[in-house]
Amino acid sequence: MLQENKHWSSGRWQVKEGNAEEFIDRWRDFLTWTKGAHKGFLGARLIRDLRNPNTFVSFAAWQDLDSMRTWQGSPEFTERFSDVYELCEDMQSGGYELACEI
Repeated sequence: MLQENKHWSSGRWQVKEGNAEEFIDRWRDFLTWTKGAHKGFLGARLIRDLRNPNTFVSFAAWQDLDSMRTWQGSPEFTERFSDVYELCEDMQSGGYELACEI
């Protein structure tokens, strides 16, 4: 049986006015680095609020909780994350596990 991912990292990003396109580019660079540097990373999506185009939500799927924590604790994480975060007014993040599915 194919094992499904059951762990995610997610963020809600409020981007400063006029920085949305640069934010998308930097987020893409950050997750491209993640893909190359962390084997447990399965993929990510960035979605944009239709009513507020400066608000984004990101989701990244992880093979397991240890892979996600290793990524967040890696030496380059802070620097690369900061490159994205500096374009934001606010950012809230978290780690998640599957509670229920239909």
